[in-house]
Amino acid sequence: MAEIADRTVVEVRGVAIGQGIPKIIVSLTGASPDELETQLATLADHPVDLVEWRVDRFARHESVAAVLGMLRRIDELLGRHPLLFTVRTASEGGDAALDDDAYAALIGAALDSGDLDIIDVEYRRSGAAQLIASAHERGAPVIASSHDFATTPPTEELVARGLAMQDLGADILKLAVMPHSTADVLTLLDATRQLRERSIRPLITMAMGPLGAVTRIAGGVFGSAATFGRLGAESAPGQLPVDGLRAALELLGTGD
Repeated sequence: MAEIADRTVVEVRGVAIGQGIPKIIVSLTGASPDELETQLATLADHPVDLVEWRVDRFARHESVAAVLGMLRRIDELLGRHPLLFTVRTASEGGDAALDDDAYAALIGAALDSGDLDIIDVEYRRSGAAQLIASAHERGAPVIASSHDFATTPPTEELVARGLAMQDLGADILKLAVMPHSTADVLTLLDATRQLRERSIRPLITMAMGPLGAVTRIAGGVFGSAATFGRLGAESAPGQLPVDGLRAALELLGTGD
């Protein structure tokens, strides 16, 4: 499990999110155990800091027993990498058509297993505060998340969302938007800047798609503490290959 070092840095098995250059997260998106194990085998030779399991991409994600069995197997194979457990629902751009009760049951069962290091909670879900509190009771930090796959809300709305996540008790605040202009990209970056000045938690922010790719590289300049890269298939539009992403982050030297 992770140790929350202070209010602005979250340490997950030695990976300090909110300190140094932005950390790179790669998602496992396989639909079957074989596909997931193949993806896991590619991690060792690449500069990955954390690994996210996108549970909603797993063909049997509606079966709690199947998810827990696969979670245990991933934990066994993962080695040094911390594991982020994410169930992305349809309302947030994912593949899981789960109501609030089913979502909470799956998150709760995963937390009870002890086979994860950090967990994603969609902050607009009914019961999000209770899920965050439950994670903390089990020693797991929480990324509260908000995704807009169609548009970029105004700066003030994005800042309000981030502060609302903080008020719920989240340890890391995540905002993802879809830009349709360079102005939208600037909106996301300005919201990141304002949240960095007003919040006491690490941020993960990004504009998706090709237009927003710059935010995945330069987000750290504005306050984003992590970014998502890809090995093979992307889990969201606009993700960049991990090796080039690491080189760009090191070149910029962003972070505290």
